[in-house]
Amino acid sequence: QVQLVESGGGLVQPGGSLRLSCVAHGFSLEHYAIGWFRQAPGKEREGVACASSFDTSTYYSDFVKGRFTMSRDNAKNTVYLQMNSLKPEDTAVYYCGAAEACGPEYDYWGQGTQVTVSL
Repeated sequence: QVQLVESGGGLVQPGGSLRLSCVAHGFSLEHYAIGWFRQAPGKEREGVACASSFDTSTYYSDFVKGRFTMSRDNAKNTVYLQMNSLKPEDTAVYYCGAAEACGPEYDYWGQGTQVTVSL
């Protein structure tokens, strides 16, 4: 069964860190671009970061640049999103998606993991 499974979300204080994981089942992440997205209550889903399948390029939205970092572990078929210096406005459900290339269309999606940044 082809699926993506996110984990690592939780409750963290402002300024804290979390590392999200996105594990692929049924296919190899190595050949896909992987994007991280988030959706806060009452807001549309927005792109956070995307790691290209063609090279080592990774793209970050302005609101996470310098704070979030994506990485891949192909041996574990896993992509990570390291989130540092978290802010309350980072609170959202975070999703990963797999596609041929970074862009608006994704072939596979995970179920999401909740990140809450609060005192």
